[in-house]
Amino acid sequence: MSGMSESVTRYAVCNLCEAMCGLRIEVSGDRVMSIQGDENDPLSRGHICPKAVALQDVRDDPDRLRRPVRRTADGWREISWDEAFDLVAKGLARTRKLHGADAVGVYLGNPVVHSLGTMTHLLPFARMLGTRSRFSAASVDQLPFMIVSYLLYGNQWLMPIPDVDRTDYFLIFGANPAVSNGSMMSAPGIGRRLKELRDRGGRSVLFDPRRTESARLVSEHHFVRPGTDAALIFAMVTHIIGTGLARPAAYVHGLDEVAAALAAFTPERAAAVTGVPAETIRRVAHEFATAGAAAAYGRTGVSTQRFGALCQWGIQLLNLVTGNLDRPGGTLFARPAVDPIAARQVEPGHYGEWRSRVRGLPEFGGELPLAALAEEIATPGEGRVRALLTVAGNPVLSAPGGDRLAAALPKLDFMACVDFYVNETTRHADVILPPTDLLERDHYDLVLRMFGVRDTARHSPPVFARPDGARHDWEIFRELGRRYHRLTRAGSPLDRLVLRLSPLRLVDLALRTGPYRLSLAKVTGRGVDLGPLRPSLPRRLRTRGKRIDLAPAPLLGDLDRAKQELIPGDLERAERELLPGDASQLLLIGRRHLRDNNSWLHNSPRLAKGRPRHRLLMHPSDLDARGLADGQRVRLRSRSGEVAVEVSASEDIMPGVVSLPHGYGHALDGVRLATARGIGGVSANDVTDPGLLDHLGGTAALNGVPVTVEKA
Repeated sequence: MSGMSESVTRYAVCNLCEAMCGLRIEVSGDRVMSIQGDENDPLSRGHICPKAVALQDVRDDPDRLRRPVRRTADGWREISWDEAFDLVAKGLARTRKLHGADAVGVYLGNPVVHSLGTMTHLLPFARMLGTRSRFSAASVDQLPFMIVSYLLYGNQWLMPIPDVDRTDYFLIFGANPAVSNGSMMSAPGIGRRLKELRDRGGRSVLFDPRRTESARLVSEHHFVRPGTDAALIFAMVTHIIGTGLARPAAYVHGLDEVAAALAAFTPERAAAVTGVPAETIRRVAHEFATAGAAAAYGRTGVSTQRFGALCQWGIQLLNLVTGNLDRPGGTLFARPAVDPIAARQVEPGHYGEWRSRVRGLPEFGGELPLAALAEEIATPGEGRVRALLTVAGNPVLSAPGGDRLAAALPKLDFMACVDFYVNETTRHADVILPPTDLLERDHYDLVLRMFGVRDTARHSPPVFARPDGARHDWEIFRELGRRYHRLTRAGSPLDRLVLRLSPLRLVDLALRTGPYRLSLAKVTGRGVDLGPLRPSLPRRLRTRGKRIDLAPAPLLGDLDRAKQELIPGDLERAERELLPGDASQLLLIGRRHLRDNNSWLHNSPRLAKGRPRHRLLMHPSDLDARGLADGQRVRLRSRSGEVAVEVSASEDIMPGVVSLPHGYGHALDGVRLATARGIGGVSANDVTDPGLLDHLGGTAALNGVPVTVEKA
């Protein structure tokens, strides 16, 4: 047809989540015509989820910012890049000069690790700021993983990955890989992988308070009372050791110490608090320990609770004491083509070297718990956070007590955001600097390749050229760094050098010096298959003497708290209190959806359609006990807040438990936000308590929150 551009095929990777699915994109001119999975991608093998098509919606979104904006009394005003860079650099430098470097706070959102340019250039700029007031999404997500990896393996990023494609027995706690595609275990197409596991005679077992999308794919699913997973996992470890099935590797030490420390966690006691029968605990533990090759795995359900670090420790103990660590079909360490651990490009970790000003919460790896951000801004006194830079995040809809953070942000002297949306957080900024969209950038996964269930490498060139006047994220941080250094003289020579280089130059250098001696040219296109995960221990360990201590002191020290709360003195009474409808109080858990991405993509027309996903899920017996009906508007109340929300009856939720997703609540106070056209609802984080934390690292307890539900 006259005037139409010829359609061409471009190959790319979806960088919205950890699955890193390969894409085949048909484009005509500057428009996307279709997005499909690339069957030749060595990791995803043609799989994509509905979010992949949202790449087109983000590109075409009329709410997305294309130029920097400044907040004025009359609303947002578009400004030049030069003015925006000066405003931000001067605002941050002025705060540092008047109140010290720690008065400048930094928050890094989840999409940071999904962007090549942000990964290469934000971290040097953040170090240039010199602040200890650093926060990120890690402490409302995967921080317990990182703490346990640091304590056991010597580096917070050295995380064993389930070899799901070759395992005989896959044991899952509090994870929903059918929705996440295997978070902290990049496994796109998990449904196909679980079917292949079943076809080769293997089994998969899931423990979760909700019968999730993944529960429909596994061999068996069991309800477990929220917040008690540590007792369940420790009871399995105790049973395995007590029955003589433990067979740790020669470089693994401390089995006797673990056995003594966990002796109180018997299957009977665990059954009394978890709701999982003791015979089931014994059976699953025995099956796991005697399988040909087995892998235990847990995700946000067990991480974001009061005993998150203990849960992740217990999961590692299951793999370690059975000899399934560093074993094909068990759990292994990935060997990425760009290895930031070997190259010492990532912080190995440290714990408690400083603490938050108000509550004295410990830092881990240079970051403070996100639960402390609101009070660090709002509480007067020396060291108060007075300026804030947020990058690709919306903590008002994800931090515990999000309403408190929303009330604290206007008290800042200055706030800047690198984001291409006005959302519930960025609406408080003085300046917003929007980067190019996801199809206009080069991409290489620097972090997520460390979590792949198979070693692969792939550089994806931009699908579309950068529009005139737009800036890539790395260009934004490079220019901010240049101007900030001119004002403060801060920043090491190495960080300033990195800021001057392009991300592709840095990746090419890392590939050439990496374990496979590749180059950017060799991995550009549809991906390079580097093979299945391979044994690498004890060589890969970063611990003293290349050994694993099963019983690190910080984890042993937290056991007393768990014993006090999870070991019942009266077994009969504990069992009675678990009966459905017995208690007026319920336990709240979160929920994630395949068509959502935390607090965004809710305004994508093709993703937002369908049945309501923001409702509170509640078992019919709990509804009846309170005189409530399906679809009714109810008041959900906790110690720290309350929200009104519609309730949906569901037998997929454990009696005594309710489920509400976080990340909703758009178009607040009549302000037109980027998501105002999308899904409404409320956010679970408005009833989660910033004071309810995992003691070890300050991870927010977003699951197992005591709540009441009544008529609105």
